[in-house]
Amino acid sequence: MIQTLDLFPIGNCSASALIDRHGRFVWGCVPRVDGDPFFSALLSDRDPADRDVQGLWDIQADGLAQTRQAYLRNTPIVRTELTNKDGESLEILDFAPRYRQFGRIYRPMAMIRLIRPINGAPRIRIRMRPSVNWGQAAARQTTGSNHIRYVGGPTTMRLTTNAPVSHITEERLFRLEEPIAMFLGPDEGFDADVMATTTRMLTETTHYWREWVRTLSVPLEWQEAVIRSAITLKLCAYEETGAIVAALTTSIPEHAESGRNWDYRYCWLRDAYYVVQALTRLGAADMLENYLAYLRNLVAEAGGGHVQPVYGVGLEPGLTEKIATALPGYRGMGPVRIGNQAHEHLQHDVYGQIILSTVQAFFDERLLRPATVEDFRALEPVGERAYEVYATPDASLWEFRGREAIHTYSAVMCWAACDRLGNAAVQLGLLERAALWNARADEMRKVIEARAYNEELGRYAATFDGDELDASLLQLVDVRFTPASDPKMAATIAAVETGLRRGPYMLRYALPDDFGEPKTAFNICTFWLIEALHLCGRSQEARELFEEMLTRRTAAGLLSEDISFDGDELWGNYPQTYSLVGLINCATLLSKPWAAVR
Repeated sequence: MIQTLDLFPIGNCSASALIDRHGRFVWGCVPRVDGDPFFSALLSDRDPADRDVQGLWDIQADGLAQTRQAYLRNTPIVRTELTNKDGESLEILDFAPRYRQFGRIYRPMAMIRLIRPINGAPRIRIRMRPSVNWGQAAARQTTGSNHIRYVGGPTTMRLTTNAPVSHITEERLFRLEEPIAMFLGPDEGFDADVMATTTRMLTETTHYWREWVRTLSVPLEWQEAVIRSAITLKLCAYEETGAIVAALTTSIPEHAESGRNWDYRYCWLRDAYYVVQALTRLGAADMLENYLAYLRNLVAEAGGGHVQPVYGVGLEPGLTEKIATALPGYRGMGPVRIGNQAHEHLQHDVYGQIILSTVQAFFDERLLRPATVEDFRALEPVGERAYEVYATPDASLWEFRGREAIHTYSAVMCWAACDRLGNAAVQLGLLERAALWNARADEMRKVIEARAYNEELGRYAATFDGDELDASLLQLVDVRFTPASDPKMAATIAAVETGLRRGPYMLRYALPDDFGEPKTAFNICTFWLIEALHLCGRSQEARELFEEMLTRRTAAGLLSEDISFDGDELWGNYPQTYSLVGLINCATLLSKPWAAVR
């Protein structure tokens, strides 16, 4: 069996892992999402069922005949049912504990597996084989009476269990006659009954997530898809700092043997903006508030100067890119990258995304910490920077590594920064500042209109004074630079669809880049097209294309970054926040109103 992205994420906004369709942990990093992969089998060229494969946590049923798998409703708790050829069966419940305790959220860097016989006493084998130092070695084991310590990486982990420890260390087959609990966490004592405690944690975690889902304002249609996307976006948050990562993985290639293998376990300000925008539309103010704390720290550190497009989850600016040579990569398609060179780039759209993420806090009375005049003053240097650089070259949102240009999307996002500062100033009663920022926005608009609109072609271009197309031009409507009904924008939408659509799906751009021509479609761009079709009055086409995208989700209800032109295979890092944002936004836009059933 080859590796696929048909994986179920679990997590608690501190710890996370990916589970394959046979109930194996194949990816999970410690002590943070951007740390060393304790479970690394996803980036192996080996079948996870192989006898000597490393970097996984596997519960094998002897004589396996059938596997069933699903999330518990409205939670990120995965239930896997294994049935053997004799009809004996067991269930595995996998989750990371998260619930309110002692006046705060309990979210340890820990994962729990509960194994229960359902029918008969099936024989099982537990293969616990963590890797350390990016696959260079298996973790060393030391044991106690009811625990195993895994040593050798940056973090020593401890597995506490009521199962016979030697059954695990020796990987022997044994009859599952009683429920088993396994708590994997930091190297700390577990001073409680492990079965009773983890069972309570399961109940508390289930309650937490279902209560959180109850706070969401979901559309009438496609609720299950929206809820699953919202839960997964929350799993991509590193709550300690407020960061939101672009994906939970690194180095899943954009297509076979492409070399387009990137590490997405960091906080791109652009991606995070789209995440909080989508979740705020659903009413999830907690994600917005946490992320704004992260942004305030970055803005303070920048002091009005350059802001990187991406930072570490702990606000680290340095994400030096290197290769993990011991891991062969997804299906053997390396390289496996750690870090991301994009932290060195100029990507001017980030100034707009900082302010667009923040501006709601000046208007939203629900927030525990509404934005203040002092917050506005702290944001103004970001606007100054946007005004300074909007008509200068950058690497674009697509992060070209070999060329720069003045990109229309970046310029428009800088315009949005100044425009929204004007809105915030009016809300605060700072009319002189509002006049300043509105005047700057007007000035920038005139320049963008003059240089981004190609008179000869009758449409906007992706670069100033150019003729290129890219899908980000569809976002001119979303940021309110121009309505979809404007003839210039209508012509642009038509040109983007004609030039970049491949069957149902959309490219980012069609021109060759540093790695050649794109060979897969980019899922968020297809969702942008769906929005544009609806706004142009082609709502039935938009709904049909949206339904098509829903059929391409994994069994977990999720999407990665890219998809093959035939729609048969997902590629790129997973789960991809961009793609889930697109799903939420389109469902909200296209759904029938709740009044339709009242």
